[in-house]
Amino acid sequence: MTLDTEPDLSDFSRIDFSNGAVVAVSGGSDSTALLLLLKAHLDRTAPATKLLAVTIDHQLRPQAAAEAQAVARLCAARGIAHRIVVWSGHKPATGLPAAAREARYRLLAEAAEAAGLGLILTGHTAADQAETVLMRQARDEVPSEERPRGLAGMAPATLYDWRYWIVRPLLGVRRAALREFLRREQVAWVEDPTNADTAFERPRVRAALVEGDDALRMAETMALARKAAVEREQLGQRAAMLIRGLASRPAAGLVRLDRDFATGADSRAAIYALRILLAATGGTAFLPDQARSEALFGRLRAGALCATLSRSVVDARRTGIFLHRELRDLPPAVAVSDNALWDGRRRITLSDSSGALLIAPLLVAPLGVALAAKRAITGHGTPASLVRAALAAEPALWRDGECLGLPGQGPGLPEESPMPAAVAAYPAVAPFARFLPSFDLAPADAVAALLGAAPVPAAPFGGHSAGLPRAKA
Repeated sequence: MTLDTEPDLSDFSRIDFSNGAVVAVSGGSDSTALLLLLKAHLDRTAPATKLLAVTIDHQLRPQAAAEAQAVARLCAARGIAHRIVVWSGHKPATGLPAAAREARYRLLAEAAEAAGLGLILTGHTAADQAETVLMRQARDEVPSEERPRGLAGMAPATLYDWRYWIVRPLLGVRRAALREFLRREQVAWVEDPTNADTAFERPRVRAALVEGDDALRMAETMALARKAAVEREQLGQRAAMLIRGLASRPAAGLVRLDRDFATGADSRAAIYALRILLAATGGTAFLPDQARSEALFGRLRAGALCATLSRSVVDARRTGIFLHRELRDLPPAVAVSDNALWDGRRRITLSDSSGALLIAPLLVAPLGVALAAKRAITGHGTPASLVRAALAAEPALWRDGECLGLPGQGPGLPEESPMPAAVAAYPAVAPFARFLPSFDLAPADAVAALLGAAPVPAAPFGGHSAGLPRAKA
């Protein structure tokens, strides 16, 4: 794809559509062009591929329902299956764009699951990418050490909920090229007025981009994003090597790092790996603060310590550096439900409907210090106190105030539930459990292997690079 010519279809040929695809279509120019370009590609190369266009009505504007119907008519005319999904319920007074984005991805994933499709495509373009990078560049939250992460922008693909790949095949394409394509096809599109509402950050950045030298600013920003993406992927690969080589899991909820982890030459990769492991151990969606992580790493180099960061206890001893979830701010007891993400660290699953009926009165809550203290610990040289401290924060099954034990868990973890076939608690890889950018595949895969979590599903295309699609300025 190029920035100054009609978009070609070369990138579509790299995507695996064998399990079909959902295309998010708002009715705007970008998503409409994506749908028609993909339909033409599939008609030529794999006409039996199942394709579903999904329009999300956020119920934020009175015109949205009519716009969704317009997309439905276009799809009917082109022989494309289409579904309208409504974001119903409460809308937050603050943080609306983020909440709408989260709802959109959730609803798209639900539509993909209902249709039995394994891939979601969105129409994000070079303009969206440039806006994202400029927004992050303008924030004070992106220090120099964080530039490879923050300024890489949107990834070409993102794994959602550890199950569905969201692919953005138009990240290297100018919006003007897509609109010219639609004009030649004599296809109209809608203009969402919220895209020009400067009450929100992205429209303000968009307006500033247009007011300047659009072509030059776009080229510079895209080049910055490509460079940052490559740096981010390389840093992640080095961090993954450290995790695979120097980290182990002596017990459920407990991670051990060799002392060499804190004394190696590649401190930048070690700090990045430490931040990922702290977030994974603490179940947080975001990495801990860079400056605080650097300070903690400096203390680890100096010797023994016990500290907390990102809901994790860091206990550095002569025998190793141990990480486990601190007992503060653990979740309260909640009813067992399928596919629930508990404390950001465990995915609770139910095996079948009959099991669900049996376990309806069950609650999931931390095992607790008292019960953990009663357990016999056998440990391969790991201090029993650390094993018990980690175990106290693990999810257990409860009924009427009585602990029934730990649910069936992943490989290498205890299976003590009286109903292990019905309930399981598998490790989840925070901070990537909800969104895993393809930039971060290497460290995510290394942490998944360390924790005994399910491996990262294969990326839906071959020859993937963390960088953006090549494009002319």
